[in-house]
Amino acid sequence: MKLPRFLSSLGPGLITGAADDDPSGIATYSIAGAQTGFATLWVALISWPLMAAVQMTCARIGMVSGRGLGSALRQKFPRPVVAAAAFALLAANVINIGADLSGMADAASMIIPHVNSHIWVIVFALAISAATVWMRYSDIALVLKWLALALFAYVGAAFIVKPDWTAVLRATFVPSLPHGRDQWSVLVAILGTTISPYLFFWQASQEIEEEKAAGRRTIASRKGATTDEIVTRKFDVGIGTFFSNAVMFFIIVTTAATLHAHGIRSIGSSKQAAEALRPIAGHWCFELYTVGLIGVGLLAIPTLSGSAAYALAETFGWRQGLDEKLQKARAFYAVVLLSCATAVALDFSHVNPMQALYWSAVINGVLAPFLLVGIIAVAVDRKIMQGQPSSMLGRSAVGLTAAGMFAAAIAMFVL
Repeated sequence: MKLPRFLSSLGPGLITGAADDDPSGIATYSIAGAQTGFATLWVALISWPLMAAVQMTCARIGMVSGRGLGSALRQKFPRPVVAAAAFALLAANVINIGADLSGMADAASMIIPHVNSHIWVIVFALAISAATVWMRYSDIALVLKWLALALFAYVGAAFIVKPDWTAVLRATFVPSLPHGRDQWSVLVAILGTTISPYLFFWQASQEIEEEKAAGRRTIASRKGATTDEIVTRKFDVGIGTFFSNAVMFFIIVTTAATLHAHGIRSIGSSKQAAEALRPIAGHWCFELYTVGLIGVGLLAIPTLSGSAAYALAETFGWRQGLDEKLQKARAFYAVVLLSCATAVALDFSHVNPMQALYWSAVINGVLAPFLLVGIIAVAVDRKIMQGQPSSMLGRSAVGLTAAGMFAAAIAMFVL
């Protein structure tokens, strides 16, 4: 495949995969590396195909039904059930946005120490909100694509610390099951932040935005997808999810080879994690870690606020879309703006950002499998899927993901 065609084929799958490694993910993977060393590296190996199957199923729902995930779920389940899921998603996303803004602000204040971190929270929230409201979808998608490059900072950091690659490979290909409730909660948090509910809604909604950008403005005109379109999206989703899980892998390597190896097992904030890296791994590793936090936050926050807005709009039939004018989609944009405003208020309430990020990932890890069951129910419905249901392999992989996440969540509470 020639480079221009390769780049043009990357879109919703790449953006969704990269957005998965938000400050919440970075915090969770850093905690995993600090607490358990290399022991959870094998998760990155198995979570890639599972995440790819889930995201491709969500993409297929959007592509062939002509609807977002919330609207598709509403065709299968009572509106109160879907509404409850949408509001739960909104609550989880607001917590994530607040903690992400705090993590970004801490990173900015370490680079420019003379500006108070609360000022940075407000600056980032205003800039992201304004861009989300006033920019067109095609421009937002292009910016998000380029922001994905920020994640390479964590790949570079892993090589700077020079880990024991033999030990890394052994932990990757020889799985070790967690011992005790704390280690099981780490596994659930990793799964919850990697296979996260907001990504399901965002993936399907991006497919609708792509269709609208191509001139298919009505549901009828968006129904169905060609084999070529589905194959292209499979490639896009495969690249995006591989990128996401590779970054997870390298963050765990970095913190395991530095913090865990030097007896630093407890991390209270992203600022503490970065500052702990500086004397152990050097200035460049510190810089890559902090700059990466800002870049991935700029990528992830529009995804978090947008996914909740799409979920609620699809559930209640509001006019929606990042290409819509503010005056014509007031309820949709109100969710986007109120999400960021509430998140700023959380930051000023002095909630510990690292713990909020970590436990929101645990909550997502518990709730996601229930949503996956709903996604399977939609994906096999030939009427909703316009005679193009997900393949047996695809829905089996999603079912396996749901079963694995249910098992990990149960083990966390009973072991």
